[in-house]
Amino acid sequence: MSEHTAGTKTAALPDTKAMLLGVACGLGAALCWALGFVATRHGLKVGFTPIDLLMHRFLWSGIVFIPLVVRAGLKDLGGIGWGRGMALMVLGGPVMSLISYTGFMFVPLGHGSVIQPSCATLGGLFLAVVLLKESISLSRIAGAVIIVVGLAVIGSESIGHMGSSAVLGDLIFVLTGLMFAGFATLVRYWRVSAFSVATVISVLSLSLFPLYAASGGLARDAAIGLNENALQALGQGILAGPAAMYLFALSIQRLGVARAAVFPATVPVLTVLLGWLLIGERPTALQAAGLVTVLAGFYLAQRQS
Repeated sequence: MSEHTAGTKTAALPDTKAMLLGVACGLGAALCWALGFVATRHGLKVGFTPIDLLMHRFLWSGIVFIPLVVRAGLKDLGGIGWGRGMALMVLGGPVMSLISYTGFMFVPLGHGSVIQPSCATLGGLFLAVVLLKESISLSRIAGAVIIVVGLAVIGSESIGHMGSSAVLGDLIFVLTGLMFAGFATLVRYWRVSAFSVATVISVLSLSLFPLYAASGGLARDAAIGLNENALQALGQGILAGPAAMYLFALSIQRLGVARAAVFPATVPVLTVLLGWLLIGERPTALQAAGLVTVLAGFYLAQRQS
Protein backbone atom coordinates (compact mmCIF):
# COMPACT_ATOMS: atom_id res chain seq x y z
CA MET A 1 0.00 0.00 0.00
CA SER A 2 1.44 3.37 -0.95
CA GLU A 3 1.98 6.10 1.59
CA HIS A 4 -0.48 8.33 -0.29
CA THR A 5 -3.20 5.66 -0.21
CA ALA A 6 -2.67 4.99 3.47
CA GLY A 7 -2.82 8.67 4.22
CA THR A 8 -6.03 9.03 2.22
CA LYS A 9 -7.70 6.17 4.09
CA THR A 10 -6.58 7.54 7.44
CA ALA A 11 -7.99 10.96 6.55
CA ALA A 12 -11.25 9.41 5.44
CA LEU A 13 -11.85 7.58 8.73
CA PRO A 14 -12.62 10.68 10.83
CA ASP A 15 -15.04 11.90 8.15
CA THR A 16 -16.86 8.56 8.12
CA LYS A 17 -16.99 8.52 11.90
CA ALA A 18 -18.34 12.07 11.96
CA MET A 19 -21.04 11.20 9.41
CA LEU A 20 -22.12 8.11 11.37
CA LEU A 21 -22.28 10.20 14.53
CA GLY A 22 -24.35 12.80 12.68
CA VAL A 23 -26.77 10.15 11.43
CA ALA A 24 -27.10 8.60 14.89
CA CYS A 25 -27.76 12.01 16.44
CA GLY A 26 -30.32 12.89 13.76
CA LEU A 27 -32.24 9.64 14.28
CA GLY A 28 -32.03 10.06 18.06
CA ALA A 29 -33.50 13.54 17.77
CA ALA A 30 -36.31 12.18 15.58
CA LEU A 31 -37.19 9.55 18.20
CA CYS A 32 -37.23 12.18 20.95
CA TRP A 33 -39.52 14.43 18.88
CA ALA A 34 -41.84 11.52 18.11
CA LEU A 35 -42.20 10.71 21.81
CA GLY A 36 -42.80 14.41 22.46
CA PHE A 37 -45.61 14.51 19.86
CA VAL A 38 -47.29 11.49 21.47
CA ALA A 39 -46.91 13.02 24.94
CA THR A 40 -48.44 16.26 23.64
CA ARG A 41 -51.49 14.55 22.18
CA HIS A 42 -51.95 12.52 25.36
CA GLY A 43 -51.51 15.59 27.56
CA LEU A 44 -54.19 17.56 25.71
CA LYS A 45 -56.57 14.61 26.08
CA VAL A 46 -56.12 14.43 29.87
CA GLY A 47 -56.69 18.15 30.39
CA PHE A 48 -53.44 20.05 29.95
CA THR A 49 -53.56 23.26 27.91
CA PRO A 50 -50.87 24.17 25.33
CA ILE A 51 -49.42 26.64 27.83
CA ASP A 52 -49.18 23.91 30.50
CA LEU A 53 -47.24 21.72 28.09
CA LEU A 54 -45.00 24.65 27.20
CA MET A 55 -44.14 25.05 30.88
CA HIS A 56 -43.08 21.41 31.11
CA ARG A 57 -41.08 21.76 27.89
CA PHE A 58 -38.76 24.48 29.16
CA LEU A 59 -39.04 24.96 32.94
CA TRP A 60 -37.12 21.92 34.15
CA SER A 61 -34.29 22.09 31.66
CA GLY A 62 -34.05 25.84 32.13
CA ILE A 63 -33.52 25.46 35.88
CA VAL A 64 -30.83 22.83 35.33
CA PHE A 65 -29.00 24.91 32.73
CA ILE A 66 -28.96 28.27 34.60
CA PRO A 67 -25.55 27.70 36.26
CA LEU A 68 -24.01 26.68 32.93
CA VAL A 69 -25.22 29.79 31.12
CA VAL A 70 -24.14 32.05 33.99
CA ARG A 71 -20.70 30.44 33.98
CA ALA A 72 -20.39 30.89 30.21
CA GLY A 73 -21.21 34.58 30.55
CA LEU A 74 -24.50 36.45 30.59
CA LYS A 75 -23.08 39.55 28.92
CA ASP A 76 -22.88 37.86 25.52
CA LEU A 77 -25.13 34.90 26.43
CA GLY A 78 -22.33 32.36 26.40
CA GLY A 79 -20.88 33.67 23.15
CA ILE A 80 -24.12 33.42 21.15
CA GLY A 81 -25.23 37.00 21.70
CA TRP A 82 -28.61 38.19 22.93
CA GLY A 83 -29.98 38.99 19.48
CA ARG A 84 -29.13 35.59 18.07
CA GLY A 85 -30.27 33.87 21.23
CA MET A 86 -33.67 35.52 21.05
CA ALA A 87 -34.03 34.62 17.36
CA LEU A 88 -33.25 30.96 18.09
CA MET A 89 -35.67 31.00 21.03
CA VAL A 90 -38.52 32.23 18.81
CA LEU A 91 -37.88 29.86 15.90
CA GLY A 92 -36.93 26.74 17.86
CA GLY A 93 -38.12 27.46 21.38
CA PRO A 94 -41.31 28.36 23.27
CA VAL A 95 -42.98 30.44 20.56
CA MET A 96 -42.74 27.67 17.98
CA SER A 97 -43.68 25.02 20.56
CA LEU A 98 -46.79 26.87 21.75
CA ILE A 99 -48.05 27.29 18.19
CA SER A 100 -47.38 23.60 17.53
CA TYR A 101 -49.24 22.44 20.66
CA THR A 102 -52.23 24.53 19.62
CA GLY A 103 -52.36 22.72 16.28
CA PHE A 104 -53.09 19.41 18.00
CA MET A 105 -56.32 20.88 19.33
CA PHE A 106 -57.69 20.89 15.76
CA VAL A 107 -56.29 17.77 14.09
CA PRO A 108 -55.33 14.21 15.10
CA LEU A 109 -51.81 13.03 15.79
CA GLY A 110 -51.30 11.71 12.25
CA HIS A 111 -51.63 15.21 10.77
CA GLY A 112 -49.32 17.23 12.97
CA SER A 113 -46.69 14.52 13.23
CA VAL A 114 -46.41 14.32 9.42
CA ILE A 115 -46.94 17.92 8.31
CA GLN A 116 -44.62 19.72 10.72
CA PRO A 117 -41.49 17.56 10.22
CA SER A 118 -42.06 17.35 6.47
CA CYS A 119 -42.31 21.12 6.16
CA ALA A 120 -39.17 21.38 8.29
CA THR A 121 -37.43 19.16 5.74
CA LEU A 122 -38.71 21.14 2.75
CA GLY A 123 -37.85 24.46 4.34
CA GLY A 124 -34.43 23.21 5.38
CA LEU A 125 -33.59 22.10 1.84
CA PHE A 126 -34.77 25.43 0.40
CA LEU A 127 -32.84 27.57 2.90
CA ALA A 128 -29.71 25.44 2.49
CA VAL A 129 -29.70 26.34 -1.20
CA VAL A 130 -30.71 30.00 -0.91
CA LEU A 131 -28.89 31.10 2.24
CA LEU A 132 -26.05 28.62 2.73
CA LYS A 133 -25.39 27.95 -0.98
CA GLU A 134 -25.28 24.18 -0.42
CA SER A 135 -25.68 22.03 -3.52
CA ILE A 136 -28.82 19.89 -3.76
CA SER A 137 -28.92 16.80 -6.00
CA LEU A 138 -31.74 15.98 -8.40
CA SER A 139 -32.82 13.06 -6.22
CA ARG A 140 -33.30 15.42 -3.27
CA ILE A 141 -35.36 17.75 -5.41
CA ALA A 142 -37.49 14.78 -6.51
CA GLY A 143 -37.83 13.73 -2.89
CA ALA A 144 -39.03 17.20 -1.93
CA VAL A 145 -41.68 17.09 -4.67
CA ILE A 146 -42.91 13.69 -3.46
CA ILE A 147 -43.08 14.96 0.12
CA VAL A 148 -45.32 17.79 -1.07
CA VAL A 149 -47.59 15.22 -2.74
CA GLY A 150 -47.79 13.29 0.52
CA LEU A 151 -48.71 16.46 2.39
CA ALA A 152 -51.44 17.16 -0.17
CA VAL A 153 -52.91 13.70 0.46
CA ILE A 154 -53.07 14.36 4.19
CA GLY A 155 -54.41 17.87 3.66
CA SER A 156 -57.20 16.50 1.48
CA GLU A 157 -58.55 14.66 4.53
CA SER A 158 -58.91 17.97 6.39
CA ILE A 159 -60.56 19.70 3.44
CA GLY A 160 -62.91 16.84 2.55
CA HIS A 161 -63.80 15.27 5.88
CA MET A 162 -62.85 17.39 8.89
CA GLY A 163 -63.83 20.97 8.09
CA SER A 164 -62.22 24.39 8.28
CA SER A 165 -60.85 23.95 11.81
CA ALA A 166 -58.78 20.98 10.63
CA VAL A 167 -57.45 23.02 7.72
CA LEU A 168 -56.39 25.65 10.25
CA GLY A 169 -54.62 22.95 12.26
CA ASP A 170 -52.76 21.76 9.18
CA LEU A 171 -51.68 25.31 8.33
CA ILE A 172 -50.41 25.75 11.88
CA PHE A 173 -48.11 22.79 11.39
CA VAL A 174 -46.91 24.15 8.05
CA LEU A 175 -45.94 27.34 9.86
CA THR A 176 -44.14 25.60 12.73
CA GLY A 177 -42.30 23.33 10.31
CA LEU A 178 -40.99 26.33 8.39
CA MET A 179 -40.07 28.05 11.64
CA PHE A 180 -37.98 25.08 12.65
CA ALA A 181 -36.31 25.03 9.25
CA GLY A 182 -35.25 28.63 9.90
CA PHE A 183 -33.94 27.61 13.31
CA ALA A 184 -31.85 24.78 11.85
CA THR A 185 -30.43 27.02 9.15
CA LEU A 186 -29.40 29.72 11.61
CA VAL A 187 -27.67 27.16 13.84
CA ARG A 188 -25.52 26.18 10.88
CA TYR A 189 -25.08 29.70 9.51
CA TRP A 190 -23.99 31.15 12.86
CA ARG A 191 -21.97 28.03 13.76
CA VAL A 192 -23.54 27.82 17.20
CA SER A 193 -22.53 24.80 19.27
CA ALA A 194 -25.19 22.17 19.94
CA PHE A 195 -24.87 22.45 23.71
CA SER A 196 -25.09 26.25 23.64
CA VAL A 197 -28.32 26.07 21.63
CA ALA A 198 -29.95 23.67 24.10
CA THR A 199 -28.88 25.56 27.22
CA VAL A 200 -29.53 29.12 26.06
CA ILE A 201 -33.02 28.46 24.68
CA SER A 202 -34.06 26.65 27.86
CA VAL A 203 -32.78 29.41 30.13
CA LEU A 204 -34.23 32.26 28.07
CA SER A 205 -37.60 30.51 28.15
CA LEU A 206 -37.68 30.79 31.94
CA SER A 207 -38.57 34.46 31.49
CA LEU A 208 -42.12 33.31 30.63
CA PHE A 209 -42.65 31.36 33.85
CA PRO A 210 -43.85 34.30 36.04
CA LEU A 211 -46.65 34.95 33.53
CA TYR A 212 -47.58 31.28 33.60
CA ALA A 213 -47.71 31.16 37.39
CA ALA A 214 -49.78 34.35 37.53
CA SER A 215 -52.33 32.85 35.13
CA GLY A 216 -53.14 29.98 37.51
CA GLY A 217 -51.23 27.36 35.58
CA LEU A 218 -49.74 25.70 38.65
CA ALA A 219 -53.21 25.05 40.06
CA ARG A 220 -54.26 23.39 36.80
CA ASP A 221 -51.21 21.16 36.88
CA ALA A 222 -51.85 20.14 40.49
CA ALA A 223 -55.45 19.19 39.68
CA ILE A 224 -54.33 16.80 36.92
CA GLY A 225 -52.07 14.80 39.21
CA LEU A 226 -48.43 13.93 39.86
CA ASN A 227 -48.14 11.00 37.43
CA GLU A 228 -49.36 12.95 34.42
CA ASN A 229 -47.14 15.89 35.27
CA ALA A 230 -44.13 13.58 35.62
CA LEU A 231 -44.92 12.08 32.22
CA GLN A 232 -44.97 15.51 30.59
CA ALA A 233 -41.80 16.55 32.41
CA LEU A 234 -40.07 13.56 30.81
CA GLY A 235 -41.68 13.78 27.35
CA GLN A 236 -41.53 17.56 26.98
CA GLY A 237 -38.89 18.72 29.44
CA ILE A 238 -36.22 16.16 28.57
CA LEU A 239 -36.89 14.26 25.34
CA ALA A 240 -38.65 16.74 23.03
CA GLY A 241 -36.81 19.70 24.54
CA PRO A 242 -33.08 19.81 25.25
CA ALA A 243 -32.29 16.20 24.27
CA ALA A 244 -33.78 16.51 20.78
CA MET A 245 -32.44 20.03 20.32
CA TYR A 246 -28.91 19.03 21.28
CA LEU A 247 -28.89 15.90 19.12
CA PHE A 248 -30.27 17.74 16.08
CA ALA A 249 -27.86 20.64 16.42
CA LEU A 250 -25.00 18.14 16.63
CA SER A 251 -26.33 16.40 13.52
CA ILE A 252 -26.35 19.74 11.65
CA GLN A 253 -22.73 20.37 12.58
CA ARG A 254 -21.61 16.93 11.39
CA LEU A 255 -23.71 16.62 8.23
CA GLY A 256 -24.75 20.12 7.15
CA VAL A 257 -28.24 21.59 6.96
CA ALA A 258 -29.32 19.87 3.73
CA ARG A 259 -28.56 16.35 5.00
CA ALA A 260 -29.69 16.98 8.59
CA ALA A 261 -32.94 18.49 7.34
CA VAL A 262 -34.18 15.08 6.22
CA PHE A 263 -34.20 13.61 9.73
CA PRO A 264 -37.37 15.44 10.79
CA ALA A 265 -39.06 13.52 7.97
CA THR A 266 -38.50 10.28 9.92
CA VAL A 267 -40.58 11.67 12.77
CA PRO A 268 -43.98 10.93 11.13
CA VAL A 269 -43.60 7.17 10.94
CA LEU A 270 -42.11 7.01 14.43
CA THR A 271 -44.92 9.16 15.83
CA VAL A 272 -47.72 7.27 14.09
CA LEU A 273 -46.35 3.93 15.28
CA LEU A 274 -45.75 5.13 18.83
CA GLY A 275 -49.14 6.86 18.93
CA TRP A 276 -50.81 3.63 17.89
CA LEU A 277 -48.85 1.55 20.40
CA LEU A 278 -48.86 3.94 23.36
CA ILE A 279 -52.16 5.85 23.20
CA GLY A 280 -54.20 3.75 20.76
CA GLU A 281 -54.62 6.44 18.08
CA ARG A 282 -54.87 4.45 14.85
CA PRO A 283 -54.08 6.33 11.60
CA THR A 284 -56.79 6.61 8.94
CA ALA A 285 -56.33 5.29 5.41
CA LEU A 286 -55.58 8.77 4.02
CA GLN A 287 -53.09 9.48 6.80
CA ALA A 288 -51.35 6.15 6.10
CA ALA A 289 -51.26 6.88 2.34
CA GLY A 290 -49.80 10.33 2.95
CA LEU A 291 -47.27 8.88 5.37
CA VAL A 292 -46.06 6.27 2.88
CA THR A 293 -45.73 8.95 0.19
CA VAL A 294 -43.76 11.21 2.53
CA LEU A 295 -41.44 8.33 3.42
CA ALA A 296 -40.76 7.70 -0.28
CA GLY A 297 -39.85 11.37 -0.61
CA PHE A 298 -37.60 11.11 2.43
CA TYR A 299 -35.76 8.18 0.86
CA LEU A 300 -34.98 10.19 -2.25
CA ALA A 301 -34.16 13.32 -0.27
CA GLN A 302 -31.43 11.57 1.68
CA ARG A 303 -29.66 10.09 -1.37
CA GLN A 304 -26.37 11.59 -2.43
CA SER A 305 -27.17 11.73 -6.18
